[in-house]
Amino acid sequence: MMGKLSNLSSLILFILITFTFSNLTEAKKKVGIYELKKGDISINVTNYGATILSFVLPDNQGKLADVVLGFENFADYLSDDVYFGAIAGRVANRIGGAEFHLDGKTYKLFPNDGHNTLHGGHRGFSDVIWTVSDYAKDGPSPKIVLTYNSFDGEQGFPGELNVSVTYTLVGSNKLSVVMKAEAPRKPTPVNLAQHTYWNLGGHDSGVILSNTVQLFASNITPVDSNLIPTGEIAAVKDTAYDFLEPHTVGSRINELKSGYDINYVVDGPLGGIKKVAVVHDTKSGRMLELWSDKPGLQFYSGNMLKGQKGKGGAVYGPHTGLCLETQGFPDSVNHPNFPSQIVTPEKPYEHFMLYRFTTK
Repeated sequence: MMGKLSNLSSLILFILITFTFSNLTEAKKKVGIYELKKGDISINVTNYGATILSFVLPDNQGKLADVVLGFENFADYLSDDVYFGAIAGRVANRIGGAEFHLDGKTYKLFPNDGHNTLHGGHRGFSDVIWTVSDYAKDGPSPKIVLTYNSFDGEQGFPGELNVSVTYTLVGSNKLSVVMKAEAPRKPTPVNLAQHTYWNLGGHDSGVILSNTVQLFASNITPVDSNLIPTGEIAAVKDTAYDFLEPHTVGSRINELKSGYDINYVVDGPLGGIKKVAVVHDTKSGRMLELWSDKPGLQFYSGNMLKGQKGKGGAVYGPHTGLCLETQGFPDSVNHPNFPSQIVTPEKPYEHFMLYRFTTK
């Protein structure tokens, strides 16, 4: 599959693209596709949006397949409105009314989701060119380190922010994702999320409704009709949101308006690394186990996919991929009862994720 993506091509791979941005230091940066490989596992990443383009894994018979959704043509990532594989930020998820108050000042943001701000605004971190500061394709711990310097006032957010994302293949079957951010001068909200759409049967294998999912979260943060949290914390017991015991995505999805798109409150104390989710595709035998240190998990069943043309001629309709986005709670800047997302010069941001892949 990645042979096809690579052959797209001389026009794509390590090309020089010139953008005109309000931040002039962003003009003329090199966009590339970078492979990490260890054994049968390989991952392709681009520094456009710090995006995961592909992830190739064996099934229980040793057959390899790319298990993340993405575009065949690199140019389609420039107009992507579903955030395939990208890092979302400066504040991932939604901010109600596209504004918040901090230290006595009101900050107006760019509304790109009705009257709300989604995933950082119309040009969030998923739509900027990151700098590759370290890269090792293979070896004992293949990795890539991507950095981005967000300027004071970008998309309306206060203060400069220095961000890094590190993807590392660990051992024989794990992917580590470490996101860090420092605010050198002003407090600012930060909530980064990794927005890959997973289909463990293969990106072109159809819907994920038969995947078995377990989420280690007893509560959710309910939302209004615009998907903005109400501020409540509600138990999942006896509702369609209950994945405390493993069951398929499709077993109760018809009880919901369009599918799953909700923040789960991860069980356990704040700050520690905890098991968050397990996904099993019974046909291929592939399993994904996710660990993280963040208090929230956005479980999204790909409801708004609408026939995007993907890799190898695949067409991605609703529920052909699922997202597991560990995060702070959505709209926490407007809910004092939610864990704070404010980063200060004295209190930097760090977000750890570990994916473990096995077969059964």
